[in-house]
Amino acid sequence: MQLSIWEKESFYAPKDIIIVGGGLTGLWSAYFLKKKYPRLSVALVDRGLIPTGASTRNAGFATFGSLTELAHDAQVMGEDRMLQVVEMRYRGLKRIADTFRKKDIDFSITGGYEMITPYHPVSTRELNEKIAYINSALFPILKKEKTFALANHKIRRFGLQETTDLVENAFEGSLHSGKLCMALLQKVQSLGVLTLNQIAVEGYEKTGEGIVLHNQQGLQLVAQKVLICTNAFVKSLLPTLAVTPARGQILLTAPIRGLKIRGAFHSDEGYIYFRNLGDRLLLGGARNKALEEETTETMDISPAIQQALEAFLNRYILPGIPYTITDRWSGIMGHGPEKTPIVKKIEEQVYCAVRMSGIGVAITPIIGEQAAELIMQ
Repeated sequence: MQLSIWEKESFYAPKDIIIVGGGLTGLWSAYFLKKKYPRLSVALVDRGLIPTGASTRNAGFATFGSLTELAHDAQVMGEDRMLQVVEMRYRGLKRIADTFRKKDIDFSITGGYEMITPYHPVSTRELNEKIAYINSALFPILKKEKTFALANHKIRRFGLQETTDLVENAFEGSLHSGKLCMALLQKVQSLGVLTLNQIAVEGYEKTGEGIVLHNQQGLQLVAQKVLICTNAFVKSLLPTLAVTPARGQILLTAPIRGLKIRGAFHSDEGYIYFRNLGDRLLLGGARNKALEEETTETMDISPAIQQALEAFLNRYILPGIPYTITDRWSGIMGHGPEKTPIVKKIEEQVYCAVRMSGIGVAITPIIGEQAAELIMQ
């Protein structure tokens, strides 16, 4: 198809900045670029009809982090880096609340819980030690003495089975991922960001005109600067980055009469997560049951993980309670050796903001601002 002069000089005209990837990272980056530099011409290019990857296919957790997850992160990454990520999560959740009306995106800081089963190698004594350590480490950031606390008195309230301890977290929350992406998309469009969907960018090259983005559609896309925000799928454009795709699978039940679960829950160092969606139960994770199989860009579900999720549901959450599963889906996260995102200049005029490590809902409001500041230096 030949382009008209009108198309060439409007939709496909050269831009100051093109952002590749229309998920939460790309959307927040576009938001801050146009908010701080309104005269910039900015386009957002995405391969899908809507943002997919993980942005609209997650479990809807506005996740601050569970106790054993943060303790594990401190051991693997070091305390300073763990605290850096927690601060990004905390500030990111506050920014979401400041940017949108909570009711418009079903956003609520409900408080969260981590259930400890007899099959976790954590005793109550060890838990208390971890609670004291993490609370003390977080105090300079949160100014709260008890971010985490034992809440064993609530185990029966939630109907949890085979649970030795329950750790409460004051900052955990949930939201509607689809509504958040829609609201953010509408906001960036109102600021003048051009959004182009169903364009698969396959590579780029520098020319005298700027950075040319090669794409399956054969469209002429040129910008002075390019920001790559494709997260788990970045290897096709930047193969040397330490980013690995990781599939997260989810199931959702029909409404369950008398459902006791209220709030956001984690187990197994964050590998299992569940929450109520009204009177429905949403459960996801179990990726650690088949890590090699789940290191994939294939957005599908697998019997092994779905069976592991159902086994957890039957054993710990809804034993003996009939339920019907109405929905199953998966999303693809971008992971790496540690949870710190990659926000960097790749080469002159080319930048990236990737590797959200499954916590993108919380941290992308901060990463988007960092990326906008970096690209404008």
